[in-house]
Amino acid sequence: MADVPKPPDAPLQIQLDDEVANGQYVNMAMVNHTETEFTLDFIYVQPHQVRAKVRSRIILNPKHVKRLLLVMQESLASYEARFGPLDPSGEGSSMN
Repeated sequence: MADVPKPPDAPLQIQLDDEVANGQYVNMAMVNHTETEFTLDFIYVQPHQVRAKVRSRIILNPKHVKRLLLVMQESLASYEARFGPLDPSGEGSSMN
């Protein structure tokens, strides 16, 4: 059978709905995992409240988590090179 020529890769066209484009402010994140997936919950905790609301839940496979971790490390290193090191302790450090 003859090889069928592969069409050139077209650039990925990403759509961004207006509601998603506005973004969500969060000040807490929780990460859970099973053997096959990671669940990232992004939460907004209001001051002096006993309840908090999950603003977004993202479910990823482990390979995508690894890629996300690597790109976040690169981005953070670039940020700290420009603006100085960040101290992860103290107020606003609610990450599990």
